[in-house]
Amino acid sequence: MLLITEHTEDNIQTLSEDAGGGKKNYFIRGIFMESERVNNNGRMYRKPIMEREVSRYNDKYIKTSRSLGELGHPEGPSINLDRVCHIIKELKMDGATVYGKAKILDTPYGKIVQNLIDEGVRLGVSSRGMGSLKQVNGINEVQDDFNLATVDIVADPSAPNAFVNGIMEGKEWVWNNGVLAEKHIASYKNTIKKATSRELEEAKLEVFKDFISKL
Repeated sequence: MLLITEHTEDNIQTLSEDAGGGKKNYFIRGIFMESERVNNNGRMYRKPIMEREVSRYNDKYIKTSRSLGELGHPEGPSINLDRVCHIIKELKMDGATVYGKAKILDTPYGKIVQNLIDEGVRLGVSSRGMGSLKQVNGINEVQDDFNLATVDIVADPSAPNAFVNGIMEGKEWVWNNGVLAEKHIASYKNTIKKATSRELEEAKLEVFKDFISKL
């Protein structure tokens, strides 16, 4: 079986609401997954398989308050509790589309997401599961053994990756008050280069967050 992940960047809303006492609750909601259409990865999920997994995930995880998700792109299907940033509150099918809603937690990684929302950063979601693929008429169809693990929060891939690639190419980043100092560029390069494969996504997000804080 393969680890299967799918990014959804469009139709994801971030919102915050007053929780009283000077605190805010943060949420993301929108389209979490889709079936019966070929996605950007060239894969397709059949509606009966998606319906089954949404129902199973609701019964096994959401109803028992175990529907946790992470920030970034983990390498396996297991939930890493030290990286948890949200809990999925709703997951439901409407036609061939899966809509979801998740509450951002006050964990270390959850606070990063809260800060990104406050700064207006575009976020996406990435479903994560295990299963096998079969090529049918040139399309990789996800098979009946698919098992949904969770839906994670990811930064818009085009934004932090483009930023990181620019830093690695030695480009300068300019904002209203001048040019980003060379020492900052060197520090960003060093952070990314020193990161292991497991730490790379976290390093990208930290660098991106630091850059945003300087705007």
